[in-house]
Amino acid sequence: MKAIVQDRYGPPDVLRLDEVDRPVPRGNQVLVRVHAAAVNALDWHFMRGDPYLARIGLGFSGPRTKIRGVDFAGTVEATGPDATRFRPGEEVYGEAFGAFADYVCAPENVLDTKPANLTFPEAAAVPLAGNTALIGLRDLAELQPGQRVLINGASGGVGTFAVQIAKAYGAEVTAVCSHRNVELVESLGADRIIDYLREDFTRSAPPHDVVFDLVGNRSLTDLRRVLTPRGTLLLSGGGTSNGGSLVGPMGLGFKGKLLSSFVKQRVHVLFAKQATENLAALRELIESGKVRPVIDRSYPLREVPAAIRYLEDEHARAKVVIVVTES
Repeated sequence: MKAIVQDRYGPPDVLRLDEVDRPVPRGNQVLVRVHAAAVNALDWHFMRGDPYLARIGLGFSGPRTKIRGVDFAGTVEATGPDATRFRPGEEVYGEAFGAFADYVCAPENVLDTKPANLTFPEAAAVPLAGNTALIGLRDLAELQPGQRVLINGASGGVGTFAVQIAKAYGAEVTAVCSHRNVELVESLGADRIIDYLREDFTRSAPPHDVVFDLVGNRSLTDLRRVLTPRGTLLLSGGGTSNGGSLVGPMGLGFKGKLLSSFVKQRVHVLFAKQATENLAALRELIESGKVRPVIDRSYPLREVPAAIRYLEDEHARAKVVIVVTES
């Protein structure tokens, strides 16, 4: 099968389209024929081996996991001997390493039935970003109707889902983005939009019950300034340009974890855990019309390096997807 593989860390040029063996599902795994995949900042971090501290888990000299890609949507091709939830031919979506390929193997407990009202590319755009937004707002912030939420990075992959999920939970949403993305974020339901190029939201915004920072370029002091005394600060991701850092966005997370023990405001560093239950919750929101994925651009499998370069350099809005198999 064809796959996007990587042997060493570096810029998008280290990625190449190659022929590799098709994986075989074992245990509770499901073999999925990939119709579409999506590009995430996570792919960039794996490609670059950045921050350097992450190489303890990724591999020091090069990535242990050679095939890039995490998000996908496709059709079940075969199942392992212990897999019982899906049958060949069913349409599914989920997360598993190795998604930039014709086929990918994934445990059945990180897959769910593809939302019926989405195409494969649209469905592939959902799992990691949608799951991150859902866990942050529903589980960590315990968002309640009427609360005020500020989302810094509202036009990005996670941000576009966060705006919609917050509205679905009855919150009042302030979205921070650039002027070129105002119309997009407004269409997703944001109540107030702040253009960060013209206004410093940490100085002008009123106190919010939840601040969801998806950029990582402001200090904890700045972010806490727009929180209520017992509000919740969510920290997730940040930074996909330049590279070469020791701790990268992890540095702000470390400070946040330390600070959370000494202040009344809650500070959470968000690590999204894959789970069928979360994909099912996202599917319900999508099929009910409350949430929709937004796609900026799509690329064929052979152009994954160009897709990641676009994510790095052009401040992509919403999601960038990879069409693996026309369907």
